[in-house]
Order: sequence, then structure tokens, then C-alpha cells
Amino acid sequence: MLKYIALLLLCLSTLCRPALAQQPVGKVLDQLQLQRFPALQPFTVKDLDPAKPTYLKLWASWCKPCLEQMPHFQQLQQTYGDKINFVAVNININENRQDIRQVIQRFGLTMPVVLDQQGQLGVALGLVGTPYSVLLDPQQQMVFSSHESDAALDGFLQRLAQGQTLAPAAATVLSSAQQQQLLAPFAQGEHLLFFTATWCDWYLADSRPAMAAQCKSVQSGLNALTALLPDQHWVGVVNHLWTDEKALADFRTLYQLKIPLQIDSYGVMFQHFNVRNIPLLLKIKDGKIVAEIRDFSDPAAVIRQLK
Repeated sequence: MLKYIALLLLCLSTLCRPALAQQPVGKVLDQLQLQRFPALQPFTVKDLDPAKPTYLKLWASWCKPCLEQMPHFQQLQQTYGDKINFVAVNININENRQDIRQVIQRFGLTMPVVLDQQGQLGVALGLVGTPYSVLLDPQQQMVFSSHESDAALDGFLQRLAQGQTLAPAAATVLSSAQQQQLLAPFAQGEHLLFFTATWCDWYLADSRPAMAAQCKSVQSGLNALTALLPDQHWVGVVNHLWTDEKALADFRTLYQLKIPLQIDSYGVMFQHFNVRNIPLLLKIKDGKIVAEIRDFSDPAAVIRQLK
């Protein structure tokens, strides 16, 4: 419980900031293709009623506060659904279809549910943790964002439903050039990129115990695995959600990890290499994936795939 509280405070106090400003969010949303659940048809923001404001709620089925907010989300849909586009956006990290379906049924969600299959929307909106509510005016400018589901959110929704014009919020997205700068160190040569999260071993312990156990087991054995390929360029890429440098340092100490670790700024690397499940090991050659390891149970087999 203490870790859970610390995670929320971390998000609220240090991470809930807009991304580096380069271009307005509204200019990129139409280009991002999501998939509508359950048939996974293509879906974009352009498919929504352009005359209405839009409420995007980013969530995960294993996210406890997301589920706590779902009754309020559905209530808001019933109150304002004729005046505002409501969309439930699953971030599609360590997800499965049945768990998403159960959330929809449990809370009787009536708004469209879509999957951010490659994390593009999360990058565009500067996602740092779920739940994350984003309000857009009819011109697709962000006018409000929050991790809370409270009176402030209700007030902004009421004003949008009344047709009021609201000032754009400051949150913007990374430019293509900034994203490429983050990816540049891995564009040439060979690299072994180990993708994980500082929280997957404990935060998922209740909601996804098998996933949590997998994270703990693989992270505990990572030093032994890297010792088998000491000449390779190893980098640990830690998911940016709910994570700062202190969380990264605690994670490194807990597992006594010897490889360099970095937080995936704004989720760019997770999105670029389409990492939707962790832990995951990728062999990259000149920026391209040449090997992908999901099963770490046989180290000898892992090494054979990487050579």
C-alpha cells in the first residue's frame, strides 16, 4: 500500500507536467490510428463528431485507480454524451482482450473503447501515468488534463458541454526531430535493449500476479544473462510511466543491476519498437529488430537466439 501511495504522489508531484513544447497536440491527433475494441477496426479522432468537444480517458485494466474512476467516467458519459465525444483509450501495455472485456462489462461502459496499439497516442499526449483524462475542444486543442476524476474535471466538462470557449492548455508533444534525437544512439551498430518497468514486479502483484512474477524472475536473473554476453552493448530501457530518477535508482539497487539503465523519455522507445509487453529483450542492428526474446526460462536458448 505504501508503494502504491508513493506512486500516486510521484505522478502528481513530479511527473504530471506537459511534454517539451514543439507543436500543438491537435495537429497530430488526426494522423494517429487506433483500433476500436473488440473487432479492432481502424479508428482515428477524425471518426468522432467534429462539432463536439472530446474526452479521452487513457487507462489499463490492471490500473487500480483507473478502475476506481470508471463509475464516474460512465456517469459523465450518461450526462454529457449527447454534447461531448467520450472515448476510453486502453494503453495496451501488458493487456489481454478478456481483461478489457471484463472491465467494459463490469462498469457497463457505453462509450467507444479503443486500443492505443503502438502507444502513439500516449506519446502525443505526454502520458506519464494512468488514469489520464484529456479534454479537447472542437478544434482538437487540449484545454484540460488530469489524473484525477474530480470537481475540476466536472467543471471543465460542464463548460465544454455549454459551448464555452476555453483557453488551450500548455501541454504539447515532442517534435519528430526530438523523437529521432532520442532514438539516434540506437540507429547504428548492434544493441541489446532490455525493456521493463520499475513497477511491474509489485504494482501488478494483485491484478496480474503471473506478470509480476515474470518481471521479478527475469530482473533477478538479468545479471547472469548479461554475463553470458559480456561484449554486447546492453541497455536497460525502463518504462516512463510513474517513474523518475529516484524510482530508477531504487530499482537498480533492488536488483543490483550492472547494465546501464535509462528511463524511456515520453515513451518514445516503447512506441518506436512497438513494445507492448514486458519484460522484453530486443536485439537491434542498425535501428532494426533482428531478434526478440519473450521467454527467458532457458538462458542457453536465449543466447542462441542472440548470437
